[in-house]
Amino acid sequence: MGDRGENRKGVRLGPEATRAFTKALLRDLRAFEWMLDADRFESGVRRIGAEQEMFLVNEGWRPAPVALDVLERLGDPYTTELALYNLEANLNPQLLCGRCFSDLESELSAVVDGARDAAGEVGADVVLTGILPTLLRSDVTFDNITPRERYYALNEALKKLRAGEPYRLRIEGIDELYIEDDSVILESCNTSFQVHLQVGAEEFADVYNVAQVAAAPVMAAAVNSPILFGRHLWDETRIALFQQAVDARSGTVHVRELSPRVRFGERWLDDSVIELFQDDIARFRVLLAIDVDEDPMVVLRKGGAPRLQALQLHNSTVYRWNRPCYGVTNGTPHLRIECRVLPAGPTVLDEVANAAFWSGLVLGAGAEYGDVRERIDFSEAKANFLAAARHGLEAGFRWLDGRTVSARQLILEEALPMARSGLAASGVAKDDIDRFLGVIEHRVENGTTGSRWLLRSLGGMRHTGTRAERLSAITAGMIARQRSGLPCHEWSDAHISEAGGWRLNYLKVEQFMTTALFTVHEEELVDMVAFLMDREQIHHVLVEDDDHSLVGLVSYRSVVRLMAEGFDPASDEIPAVKSIMERDPVSVSPETPTLEAIDLMRKHSVTCLPVVSDGKLVGIVSESDFMSIAYKLLTNQLETA
Repeated sequence: MGDRGENRKGVRLGPEATRAFTKALLRDLRAFEWMLDADRFESGVRRIGAEQEMFLVNEGWRPAPVALDVLERLGDPYTTELALYNLEANLNPQLLCGRCFSDLESELSAVVDGARDAAGEVGADVVLTGILPTLLRSDVTFDNITPRERYYALNEALKKLRAGEPYRLRIEGIDELYIEDDSVILESCNTSFQVHLQVGAEEFADVYNVAQVAAAPVMAAAVNSPILFGRHLWDETRIALFQQAVDARSGTVHVRELSPRVRFGERWLDDSVIELFQDDIARFRVLLAIDVDEDPMVVLRKGGAPRLQALQLHNSTVYRWNRPCYGVTNGTPHLRIECRVLPAGPTVLDEVANAAFWSGLVLGAGAEYGDVRERIDFSEAKANFLAAARHGLEAGFRWLDGRTVSARQLILEEALPMARSGLAASGVAKDDIDRFLGVIEHRVENGTTGSRWLLRSLGGMRHTGTRAERLSAITAGMIARQRSGLPCHEWSDAHISEAGGWRLNYLKVEQFMTTALFTVHEEELVDMVAFLMDREQIHHVLVEDDDHSLVGLVSYRSVVRLMAEGFDPASDEIPAVKSIMERDPVSVSPETPTLEAIDLMRKHSVTCLPVVSDGKLVGIVSESDFMSIAYKLLTNQLETA
């Protein structure tokens, strides 16, 4: 969310500030149109740039909210992000020629290493990944929003547009995730590697349309985010997550169409980049307002290049997957396409390879395909993008001219040759082309994207450790292999021994609680409780109401006691669960430290603890869960004796 070149200082709120900013925004739009008509944009020059987002983790491979401490030890090009466990760095733009991708790799490696060194000074580390596998729901709270005016203002503005409705995140994959939150903090669960490509104003529409088509094969080869809150969802879950996490739409009557602020788009670009800016101003209300201290037309009449502060800020709050960007280099205005589809990681080398693939394919396909609007429906290009996000290299596409093709076949037989041609035509050195596109080729041939490596590693550990330990092992293994510099298709699988020890994975109740619950309603038949206990071999059944709030607990002892008192299951008497349940049982929150939970069980002489968050039942921990802790503790003591 910290985009290059935008000014978010002095954020102003309120109707008057919004009206003043809107006036400046429309003035900037008129100036932009004048610049297009007057041919004031740089042409014939290709530059690339990039933005690197990162997660900060602690010694237990969990998110570490220490960004401000890390930034105290760093200067440019590092900056804050939405959450305190995120960082961002903006890299220097450079001409697309020669060994530009090797130079980008060197600069990016230095940036990541610098962040790692600074993080190490406060007991943290850096990981490049689209979604951090060890993120817990309790990490993603308003308390972890970076305390900066612009983030609070963004949160308040989105909340106002949603009319107080919570953010609802619902993603269906192999598993299903459905959660709610009342702030924009869910957006912080994802990090990306954003790539910029400078294009001329006269060619912008054609190149942008090709970038929309190219998004699908590039995404299929780059997927790196299959896990969110322990759930196996899309191969690139970040796509669904980001769209829903900053969705400003509230529920509507009938079937009114409202566009999401995170979007692929609705149609092809016909003539000019101005169509995108006009559409975004027409569709989306102003979220953030600042004092604008320039009149762009005055600047233009003096021969200068306006900053277009209002237009840039509004553009930064509309998250197209391929976003148009305005900038000024050496006093000359230019246009860029910002590719936002790429996740962070798995390695710096993988990221730069993805950047080379995207840049080359956009340029090469433009020369090869011509006007793509005549050869593929926009809806099919959008469907291809979503299929790639869901299934990665296993996706199938409906491609140009009605062809049906697999992602792997398209990339190896068509997209990579066009990418090579596009880079070569731009003057990129052959050894750079061979090296970075070779990474993509071998990754696709091998079938090991970042997502496949992660899922394969998890599958290999499915019979060892707890879920928290397995996710810790994945994250630790990811960091170690990132430091090696090897691309992800050459990585060995992660092993449970990389989790860093059982102690780090039992710090909070949330790390090992059971979330697949068998519950009953208080008005249900007691026989149902007995059935569940027998069928599922459990000793406790939780009682919840229709809103999933905890109202009671039935233990195995309660059922036995009922039978001992002479209850005959064959009789006409139909006792309800409420007649034997314990009301208002002792419970804990997901964030409760494990030692505190154990103390509560001992203090109240109970053998289980329901886990409740915001009044809703989310899990349970029992004596059997703590037995594994005791076993590992005893084993450790024997090994060190």
